Amino acid sequence: MRGISLILSLGLILFSTLCLVLGAMHSWLWFWGLVPSGVLAGIAIWDHFQSRHSILRNYPLLGHLRYLAESIRPEIVQYFVEQDEQGRPFTRVERSAVYERSKNQEDVKPFGTQLDVYNDEYEFLAHSIVPRPLSKDPFRLTIGGEQCSKPYSSSVLNISAMSFGALSPNALLALNQAAKRGNFYHDTGEGGISPYHIKPGGDLVWELGTGYFGCRTEDGRFDPDKYEEQANRDQVKMIEIKVSQGAKAGHGGVLPGSKVDEEIAKTRGIPVGKDCISPAYHSAFTTPVELLQFIEVLRNRSGGKPTGFKLCIGQPSEFLAICKAILEIGIVPDFIVVDGGEGGTGAGPIEFLNHMGCPLTEGLLFVHNALVGCNLRDKIKIGCSAKITNAFGIASRMAIGADWCNAARAFMFSVGCIQAQRCHTNTCPVGVATQDARLFRGLVVEDKADRAYHYHRNTIDALAEVVAAAGLDHPSEFTPSQVLRRCSPTVVRNYSEIYEFLHPGELVQGGGNVLWQKYWDGANASTFAVT
Repeated sequence: MRGISLILSLGLILFSTLCLVLGAMHSWLWFWGLVPSGVLAGIAIWDHFQSRHSILRNYPLLGHLRYLAESIRPEIVQYFVEQDEQGRPFTRVERSAVYERSKNQEDVKPFGTQLDVYNDEYEFLAHSIVPRPLSKDPFRLTIGGEQCSKPYSSSVLNISAMSFGALSPNALLALNQAAKRGNFYHDTGEGGISPYHIKPGGDLVWELGTGYFGCRTEDGRFDPDKYEEQANRDQVKMIEIKVSQGAKAGHGGVLPGSKVDEEIAKTRGIPVGKDCISPAYHSAFTTPVELLQFIEVLRNRSGGKPTGFKLCIGQPSEFLAICKAILEIGIVPDFIVVDGGEGGTGAGPIEFLNHMGCPLTEGLLFVHNALVGCNLRDKIKIGCSAKITNAFGIASRMAIGADWCNAARAFMFSVGCIQAQRCHTNTCPVGVATQDARLFRGLVVEDKADRAYHYHRNTIDALAEVVAAAGLDHPSEFTPSQVLRRCSPTVVRNYSEIYEFLHPGELVQGGGNVLWQKYWDGANASTFAVT
């Protein structure tokens, strides 16, 4: 191969020389022969003497074919190689179902399932011999405890946190317009409340991250007066503190100054053109008690709106320390959103994406069990977010403790995302995750708003059919025994047999599960450190 590359390069040089000799006699040969071959010869010479790429030094010119093939590999695999059940992070089957529901197309399939029902990871729901009539009312729940004066009626499926800056203006307009039309909420993400969240008028959950964007001082600390001004908007229905997220649990972030234009700067309350830092930790609180006191400030300053926090579970004793703090000082969050380690709209280092943060099933079970064991479960609602695209995902999560579900990437699919995985490069080809006006102009707001609305409505309709088939009236009635998993070719267990569930008050009474008691004993309301 190397000999062929050198011969080709030498041949191009000789051909260019020949064109020079004959060019005086035939001018057309000079232009059509010398210029292209001269360029290629120049590239070959550069390749041979450059020191950065070994392949190009050894195989001048031809070596570029390797980099060309590598650059289009994801597209080749996605469109021509991968099977329907092989795509990652979402399979083609999952993406296609969202696309079909978004376009209001019939999503029924013929000839049976394509899944291997004898695979060890296969899961299914137990149906009933006596199904219930289909619910005619959308499934909803009320979020807000005794310390909340403005409870919120929420759908069981909502748009998870995605910030302005991460998503394009047109994508946000389409999503919020769909939320308005479908009567479900739109989480702002930690980037603040932008004009594109406000204009359509859909319900908002305002997420406060470590940067306190939209309510911060010049040095990046929390400003209660700025917060109060924003939080009392009628459109803001709930307040959510982002303690951590699944995509990069325990990791901060930087929005480069080159991307901080006037609009983003105004929304976030930061200087134009300067790097925007999201620290890995909060400055408004450092202990479990201080977290709860911060929640109380946010709730009071918002006029009594439901206030809670979102986190991806890490060290068990840290969350149990929050539970102990609730019991000690009596400040109760209205809700907790559990983010799974498999979440991923935010770009992060590969170590964080693949190996940091508890997966949703285990994290959700832990939070549910902790609250049950502390006699707090009836006082605090639990939401969850991760890879949820369909009714089975909603039902199976609600069966193990969730009161409602959020989805981010599914709603991105609904407005045109093709899983190109260029979200962090500002080159999203469909205009969903970019601030490049030349790209997001291709996303037509009215059309994509219709699609996001249809996706939500059709998924909730599918959930109604699943609920009825299980003999239930509401998805909140699902229990762990109704979700089954194949554990081996000959063994099937339901979730109540696979996972352990605590009894009410088991942690505070003591003498129960040894491992849980160890975590509980190591938790301290005055510190997140394990004692």
